[in-house]
Amino acid sequence: MPVGITTPGYRYCHKLNLRLSATISSVVTSKKPMITSASGSSSTPTNAGAYTTIKETATFEKETKKSKFIAIAGPISNEQSAQSFLNRVKDPRATHNCWAYKVGDQYRSNDDGEPSGTAGKPIHSAIVSSGLDRVMVVVIRYFGGIKLGTGGLVRAYGGVASECLRNAPVCLVKSKVPMGVEVPFDLLGVLYHQLQSFQVEDIKQDYDTGKDGITMVSFKVDFDRVEKLEEAIKANCSRELVFYKH
Repeated sequence: MPVGITTPGYRYCHKLNLRLSATISSVVTSKKPMITSASGSSSTPTNAGAYTTIKETATFEKETKKSKFIAIAGPISNEQSAQSFLNRVKDPRATHNCWAYKVGDQYRSNDDGEPSGTAGKPIHSAIVSSGLDRVMVVVIRYFGGIKLGTGGLVRAYGGVASECLRNAPVCLVKSKVPMGVEVPFDLLGVLYHQLQSFQVEDIKQDYDTGKDGITMVSFKVDFDRVEKLEEAIKANCSRELVFYKH
């Protein structure tokens, strides 16, 4: 959604506490926690740029040979949010609460007492096949008294996970790039008009630049609009401006 902006007048300028360096530093230090993969290694997720995920929690239920399988999928951002999602949707009364999640190249899965590789792995495969990212699927099973066998379990868990994701509403998420620009007071109106046009977020302004008549404006913009925004600002301001990107 476009950001409504009121451009401050010169006489009403007030000093903000944070400089751009502090703003960018806070963005860097507040990155999401590392995700532990199934192999036990850990690293920062590598899916920079854009990814498709589900908008909200989705469910799908199916009965197979008297066993009830309920798949619940939800968007997550890291290992901690995955654990929170699992704690929220699992049913301790169920026979099994099997799950898998994927965040970039990092993933984990769990069979929760089912034969190894018959539950968590097919759920993870369903996530990979869907093309979705930052997603967790929990499949709850209530045993109905008839054993399904290894192949039957793989089809049952993978099948309900796939159907759940297929029916879930999705959205494209673009990563944001922190930027900043030093601009003369008389060009603030022009700058803010461009920022509004590009739907930037988290706009902050700092008058304590140590330069007379110059203020620092920092913001976040979609990764694929950085160059176009910079070009638009330069073209409309018609002056040499100092940009900062991280």
